[in-house]
Amino acid sequence: MAAGQGTRMKSRVPKVLHRLAGRPLLQHVFAAVSQLQARHVVVVTGNGAPEVEAAVAGWAHGAGSPAPKFARQEPQCGTGHAVQQAAPLLPDDGTTLILNGDVPLIEPATLLALAQSSGARKVALLTVDMPDPSGYGRIVRSGDSVRAIVEHKDASDEQRRIAEVYTGFMAVPNGLLKGWLGSLSNRNAQGEYYLTDIVELAVRDGIEVAAVKASDTVQVDGVNSPTQLAALERAFQLRQAEALMQQGVRFADPARFDVRGRLDCGQDVTIDVNCVFEGHVSLGDGVSISANCVIANAAISAGAVIHPFTHIDGEKLGVRIGEGALVGPFARLRPGADLGPEVHIGNFVEVKNSTLARGAKANHLAYLGDTSVGERVNYGAGSITANYDGANKHRTVIEEDVHVGSNCVLVAPVTIGRGGTVGAGSTITKNTAPGVLSVGRGRQVSIAGWQRPKKAGK
Repeated sequence: MAAGQGTRMKSRVPKVLHRLAGRPLLQHVFAAVSQLQARHVVVVTGNGAPEVEAAVAGWAHGAGSPAPKFARQEPQCGTGHAVQQAAPLLPDDGTTLILNGDVPLIEPATLLALAQSSGARKVALLTVDMPDPSGYGRIVRSGDSVRAIVEHKDASDEQRRIAEVYTGFMAVPNGLLKGWLGSLSNRNAQGEYYLTDIVELAVRDGIEVAAVKASDTVQVDGVNSPTQLAALERAFQLRQAEALMQQGVRFADPARFDVRGRLDCGQDVTIDVNCVFEGHVSLGDGVSISANCVIANAAISAGAVIHPFTHIDGEKLGVRIGEGALVGPFARLRPGADLGPEVHIGNFVEVKNSTLARGAKANHLAYLGDTSVGERVNYGAGSITANYDGANKHRTVIEEDVHVGSNCVLVAPVTIGRGGTVGAGSTITKNTAPGVLSVGRGRQVSIAGWQRPKKAGK
């Protein structure tokens, strides 16, 4: 169910498309559902339906899966009304698992246990004990059997003291569900059709209602406000940090750490505060990530050190960093950057779609774009490769053991021969031979007695 307005989010973005750990809330639910191998997936949309449906179709296409079916709920008249819209799209056999699109951290194992508890013969509810159950539907039992779910606004004082609550997740045999949906009534405090009334209908018809308790509240917590979204973000990130620490990763502070994708770590990895990992990032043995780094879609080999405030974003091409390399502080590696072992990339150096062989160094204030750099090259401060002519990109080749002085411009396409030297301040537009000194700059002129212009009246 993904039709709610989410008015407390105070946003034009549909609630289920707000992001947690870099992905929309609803996409987290889809990731869990994808592991169940369901025959059909139906998404009930309403508020922001075109945006939600386009997003869902895009996720399915990206995963190589068929798009789910969509049912529109307009207007939104409660959870029972939402499932009524989906009923014509459900097969007559099997079991329907009803989920909420704004509960992102539900675990596949919990969903599987819920479906198995139904067994195509019973109604199965997912419940949890809440320290503060305010606002949730209470589970009313007779012994071990569930007799009803009473919504908070309709509950008596005694019922409101019940700690076990309904989470919004339910498994119901399709043949029974379709019949009960037609019997729902909106005679309640909200004037809505409650899906929870199915429990009373099941009890009336002698159908067993089972309850499966979730292991913790985090996986069944929903998002109705920015405050709740932020709380779930931190809960999710702490879960990721704890899993990594169990593998031996050492954090300066696990509360200041974010993974928005997948992070694989070897042994003896250390991660300082305020680091963000996006896409797929792998860190080899002994890698050190210093404070305030943002790293996306990169493979960092053993022993590499990423100094503070470094930004690495591989996008689709990826970034590779070799063993023992040093990067930063304040460096930027863009898609296609491929650093060999023991390469040094220093402060305010940008590398894009370039390879640097073993031991090459660009330590200060430089740009390398569409460039092949040989072993042991020293690339001077303030130097750039001019790779774009206004229409096309061209490649620069700097062969091994070249020394490029400070404030040079290498205008691509150009090759600097092995062992050569480029004098500081040079603009190089032609290939250079191996071993030569190349200087391309105007002759220095000193004019004696020259005075600077002065402002009028001074």
